[in-house]
Amino acid sequence: MLNLLRKDLIALKSSLWTILLYLVVFSVFFIPKSEMSIYFVGIYTAFGTISLATMIDIKNHNHHFLVTLPISRKHIVQAKYITAILYTLFGVLASYGIHWVVKLAIPQLNKPDYTVLDILIPIGMLLVLVSVYMPLFYALSKKGAGIINAVFFVSLIILAQPAAFLMNMMGENGMVDDQMILLILIGILLVFIASYFLTIHLFARRDL
Repeated sequence: MLNLLRKDLIALKSSLWTILLYLVVFSVFFIPKSEMSIYFVGIYTAFGTISLATMIDIKNHNHHFLVTLPISRKHIVQAKYITAILYTLFGVLASYGIHWVVKLAIPQLNKPDYTVLDILIPIGMLLVLVSVYMPLFYALSKKGAGIINAVFFVSLIILAQPAAFLMNMMGENGMVDDQMILLILIGILLVFIASYFLTIHLFARRDL
């Protein structure tokens, strides 16, 4: 399992400049213009990294090679889900760090004080996205990966702002209390776990 994780991280190392470019471009575009830029920068950077990693797998035919090794397909999928979590944390925490610096360095932008909820919201949204994305990727893989990525990015552009605005408004109006947050997090985790088992099932049945 550890070697599979290392493989994913090493494969992405050559594209590190692309990930940093995502972070810079999204920060420059969203931070001066949007009150919810902390969500957008984190979500777009993290999902861009996840889709980049899956496209690298396709380009290098990694799955065709891995299934020839004494490694179960379950562990291949498990490693991909773990790395997706790592990319999610990287994107969200990098966004939080950039916004913290911007708030101190450029106070005239009037960025709000950020809370733990501002970290949990994009993480939750990304876990839901991953829960939908991974089964589709492992079911279609090379045949439809480009289409899947395009559809997801368009969906992010269309839906990210309304979703983030709704969550932010609910938090400001006190509609989301600690109990509801806990229930939402449990629901997201259950969806994520169900997605994991569905992906294992789909990948196990696929003929490479």
